[in-house]
Amino acid sequence: MTKTNLQDSPRRAANAGVIRNVCVYCGSAQGAAPAYAEAAAAFGRVLAAAGIGLVYGGGNTGLMGALARSVLSGGGFVTGIIPQFLSEREVVLEAAQNMIVVPDMHTRKRLMFEKADAFVALPGGIGTLEELVEQLTWVQLGRHTKPVLLADIGGFWRPLLDLFAHMRERRFIQPNFEVRYLVAEAVDDILPMLETAAERTALLGREKTEIDPRL
Repeated sequence: MTKTNLQDSPRRAANAGVIRNVCVYCGSAQGAAPAYAEAAAAFGRVLAAAGIGLVYGGGNTGLMGALARSVLSGGGFVTGIIPQFLSEREVVLEAAQNMIVVPDMHTRKRLMFEKADAFVALPGGIGTLEELVEQLTWVQLGRHTKPVLLADIGGFWRPLLDLFAHMRERRFIQPNFEVRYLVAEAVDDILPMLETAAERTALLGREKTEIDPRL
């Protein structure tokens, strides 16, 4: 597979702000409700219209495919990052301007982190959950300050949010080690919430965008 270097499109360069690329975690399946794929496609259109690049897992099926194809259809820029073993058994989005094949999952996650200014979790399965929770852990431990948002489409993430509340009640999430995240129920709210959070962090001078290389 061809590997290319990430290049800012003229559109993104003109609109460069605090957030230039958003990493989206989501399922490689469609899910049970049409609203999930509709939300993925809608967010793809939002990113493209705003001139913000997409960083994602590189697939062409399910919500991943709906999201990335929507970004491309709107003239946006897509960076896919996929491990070699998955590229051999999954359908890769060949139309992505930048498709990076990496040797393992750890490299994939590190590159996704490095290339993104914010993170969004759309509905998905175990892989989506694992990637989301890893980012929340890094934020909780003070390893970075990039905003992390749960797109609670149709209440999909409500059980997880209830679990977080249960952990707080049982004092496994302490006030001095709070899990910081955003929750959006509507697609149109996602980008404004991310931008507001990133701008506030920048104004307060609390930006931290690099994680410990040992993590």
